[in-house]
Amino acid sequence: MATNLAINDALIEKAKEIGRHKTPKAAVTEALEEYIKKHEQMKILELFGSIDYDASFDHKAQRAKK
Repeated sequence: MATNLAINDALIEKAKEIGRHKTPKAAVTEALEEYIKKHEQMKILELFGSIDYDASFDHKAQRAKK
């Protein structure tokens, strides 16, 4: 999908330099991938405190059953 964006040239150049990318497209693609990963990982925090567990469960005994 072709998309035209007006992005700050200094930001693109800095991203290319830091990421050692040869093209602006490579820098933007990696930035978007990192953005998506970060926000997907943040969803895990929403689960904090919402999962019930059995306090009497003995994980060591479970592992020893092999």
